[in-house]
Amino acid sequence: MDSVGHGNHTAVTGFILLGLTNDPILRVILFMIILCIYLVTICGNLSTIILIRSSSQLHHPMYFFLSHLAFADIGYSSSVTPNMLINFLVERNTISYPACAIQLGSGAFFGSTECFLLAAMAYDRFMAICNPLLYSTEMSTQVCVQLLTVAYVGGLLNACSFTISFYSLLFCGRNRVNHFFCDFAPLVELSCSDISIPTVVPSFILGSIIVVTVIVIAVSYIYILITILKMHSTEGRHKAFSTCTSHLTAVTLYYGTITFIYVMPKSSYSTDQNKVVSVFYMVVIPMLNPLIYSLRNNDIKGALKKKFRRKIFS
Repeated sequence: MDSVGHGNHTAVTGFILLGLTNDPILRVILFMIILCIYLVTICGNLSTIILIRSSSQLHHPMYFFLSHLAFADIGYSSSVTPNMLINFLVERNTISYPACAIQLGSGAFFGSTECFLLAAMAYDRFMAICNPLLYSTEMSTQVCVQLLTVAYVGGLLNACSFTISFYSLLFCGRNRVNHFFCDFAPLVELSCSDISIPTVVPSFILGSIIVVTVIVIAVSYIYILITILKMHSTEGRHKAFSTCTSHLTAVTLYYGTITFIYVMPKSSYSTDQNKVVSVFYMVVIPMLNPLIYSLRNNDIKGALKKKFRRKIFS
């Protein structure tokens, strides 16, 4: 049951997710593709976490943050992908009011935590390249834990703002969400109550997180670029660049899609384009991150080779 009578209105107790498409053949194809992506996401990120925790050569701040980025990717993808896969198999995908709030909150939590982790990783690269003599002091275990705490507390704050705002919205009958998950924007469109305050608070918090983390990343890489250009050794420049390429690729992919969704004017793209971009940054990017770091990072490739040699010769 999706709604109950309440005075002159019908209070919504659940929502219908319209999903990506109604074409039965395309639904089967998308189910197989996204299921494979999700399995690679879980396996790739779990492998990254296990490799970093078990390899002593990867016990550095950069990989400490990378292991938590892998955890955030698993949570981010898992907040929407299992329900989206169900949507491909059933005629009408309904989600309860509390489940919708959980999905919205978990997506906001892991998504914003990822922003903070990418910023922390940029700061780590800044300290390693620009202040190598102070690196061990400035990026001590205590500092890393503090940065990690900021990431998770910031993610929790963002999740609470979206969840509380969702519960403050009143839905009076319309419950068909034109998306494959409980995204905040299409839910606001269904609300029959005043949306001024419920939309301003989470938008302000999320906007602040994006702006602050982008500034940290941009300033870090400006100083990194200046430091690299001052290096006389070509080999030193190449080594410095190589330690940043994986992170820069992940940042470009993630913030590029976030900009499309949350910064560009709504009139400049359609709902279908929104859905496609959402699939990319919530489903595809969590799969790509472990591939980017494993293929472009010599330390991780070295640790993998070491593990394989032990397996073969043990």
